[in-house]
Amino acid sequence: MSVAPMSIIRVLVPLALPKAYDYRVPPDMSLAAGDFVRVPLGTRRVTGVVWGAAVGNLAPTKLKDVIEKYEVPPLSEEMRDFIDWVANYVMAPPGLVLRQTMRVPAALEAAKPLMTYRATGDEPARITPARTRVLQAARASSGLTAADLARHAEVSAGVVRGLIKAGALGLHELPGHKPFPPPDMETAKATGPQLSTEQADAATALGQAVRATQFGVHVLDGVTGSGKTEVYFEAIIAGLESGKNILILLPEISLTAQILHRFEARFGYAPALWHSGLGASERRRTWREVAENRVRVLVGARSALFLPWHDLGLIVVDEEHDGGYKQEDGVVYNARDMAVVRARLAACPIILASATPSLETFVNMREQRYMEHRLTARHGGAELPDIQLVDMRLSPPPRGKWLVPEIIEAVGVAIGRGEQSMLFLNRRGYAPLTLCRACGHRYACSNCDTWMVEHRFDKRLQCHHCGQNVPVPNVCTSCGEADQLVACGPGVERITEEIADYYPDARIAVLSSDHVGDHVGGAVGMRELIARLADGGADIIVGTQIVAKGHHFPKLSTVGVVDADLGLGNGDLRAAERTFQMLSQVAGRSGREGTMGMAMLQTHMPEHPVLQALPAGDRDAFMEREAVVRQQAGMPPYGRLAAIVVSAMGRDEAHDFVQMMARQIPAHDDIRVLGPAPAPMARLRNRYRFRFLIKGGKTAPMQAFIRHWLDKVKLHGSLRLSVDIDPYSFM
Repeated sequence: MSVAPMSIIRVLVPLALPKAYDYRVPPDMSLAAGDFVRVPLGTRRVTGVVWGAAVGNLAPTKLKDVIEKYEVPPLSEEMRDFIDWVANYVMAPPGLVLRQTMRVPAALEAAKPLMTYRATGDEPARITPARTRVLQAARASSGLTAADLARHAEVSAGVVRGLIKAGALGLHELPGHKPFPPPDMETAKATGPQLSTEQADAATALGQAVRATQFGVHVLDGVTGSGKTEVYFEAIIAGLESGKNILILLPEISLTAQILHRFEARFGYAPALWHSGLGASERRRTWREVAENRVRVLVGARSALFLPWHDLGLIVVDEEHDGGYKQEDGVVYNARDMAVVRARLAACPIILASATPSLETFVNMREQRYMEHRLTARHGGAELPDIQLVDMRLSPPPRGKWLVPEIIEAVGVAIGRGEQSMLFLNRRGYAPLTLCRACGHRYACSNCDTWMVEHRFDKRLQCHHCGQNVPVPNVCTSCGEADQLVACGPGVERITEEIADYYPDARIAVLSSDHVGDHVGGAVGMRELIARLADGGADIIVGTQIVAKGHHFPKLSTVGVVDADLGLGNGDLRAAERTFQMLSQVAGRSGREGTMGMAMLQTHMPEHPVLQALPAGDRDAFMEREAVVRQQAGMPPYGRLAAIVVSAMGRDEAHDFVQMMARQIPAHDDIRVLGPAPAPMARLRNRYRFRFLIKGGKTAPMQAFIRHWLDKVKLHGSLRLSVDIDPYSFM
């Protein structure tokens, strides 16, 4: 939409503001919807996006002028519609949703070109071995800076300057950032594995869907190790052949390592990446290349959904069931669900891949709203692991220990065979609680209602919610007694210590967020560590939930789950579903290439339906039972939920406000409001928290109800209010 000179436009800025604001277009500037601009806002100058023409008759003299237009491709109508849709659905200011797209403001400025030099073909009057090396380096490249030429040729800067002066090297400008290489389609087609009949059928159907360029949700439902990645690679080839761009979403940065390795081996180049571990220059480069429609395939975390895409031909959501797709801070959204919306707006198919689909996806498949592509067998004839329950009431660990004898013995057998073992416990650190035996004092976070977790490797106590950490004291800070502090319960560090006592010569690696961050160099170090483990660089892997998510360890034969009951008794709506998914995924890491896999689950509740379903391999029956329970309770996916959390620096301030809110709740036949009640985590980051839970029928107008309610209340003081549509966490 072109805007005539002196027209009035609406500009949306990436701030928590309720609407777009009106500005005049200067006579010498031509703007269209989607253009990135700089505008005055109060005393500041801010960037924003032209959201369209102004509505209504406004007096131009009362408006301020647009200051500048950025020379970057405009944000597409499709992307602007997506931002508006997300803002409306999750009840966030549209400017905050736009901020998800504009998190790299430096990318709006064109990169300065690189001044490089090439060989001109003119031979200098005097030739030396040093000059020869420089000219050889220049001829072998498309252009190198003077410093790079000197480094490649191992000469001084003066040698390069002499060749420039002699006319043997000519100046050549290159773009300010290195473009991403195109995929090698010949390699992609030639290097694919031999697919099974099931895989080939799924790949053919998905390829046809991509070529049809029509929206549709396809669920790639395959058991662990069934080759789902290779199947959706075939769909990616179809998209690239159609000239379209591809987005692959992953729930964790740690999963990028093996996907990148497999992608590069198949397509002959590394795809673009997008996640929080990237440096500023790489984020700038990637954003700009996406905006200019020069990124063919990108692998990213949930925020990659908000990049300024053009010509999307396929979205893949790998491990679609994973809770990592839910953003809990700022704009609260589920990237899996928003990806479905993004695909619909792009008129392209979307693939949801998982060995343990979410109940929402399972029900959508059963009711044929989503198309199912089932892979029931492991790739290459590998067998699914044998899952065994170990009743800790009958076979307890030795006194003062946490591992049952059966798991200890199984690890030893695996070591003897030259195979890997994995011990899984979804608790970081050494112990979840530290107390004083003399006075009973328990070490709690001063900012949150939670215990401090001991990290013995770092000799610190840490809160996993706000990040507060302090050194482990030498004496009790309450009573002053020495040598009386005791660690209660196990974390992965304690399990590592215990298994090392049994097998002191074994190579043991810890895989948790605490040990793959700064300890090993962030995201790059994480990829290197996982690659090393996949190559057999450890005999025993001890890990948290990171190990459950899509990793392929060819030599891993034995898995031991230290506390299979963890998470089952917390009253969470999705506790059973999440536990089943987690344990299935952990067990599925074993026996993937040639070796027979085995998983042992330590439990005090072997009769629990979740744990009974695992050794029986009866996923669908478990999901059907879970669906019946949810349907009878009117819970998602058969009903709707929303949460409102109010917090304040003082408990009384928060309490009085939610009581006032409770008196303002509108009446509605299909919607009930539960609460207010203290949130399960009643104090977080030194803020006191109360929660309302809103429950409605499947077609209940949840957002309209909440808007009507919140229109009656105004925040003041230190109060904050957040709305969570379709809550995943109930903390």
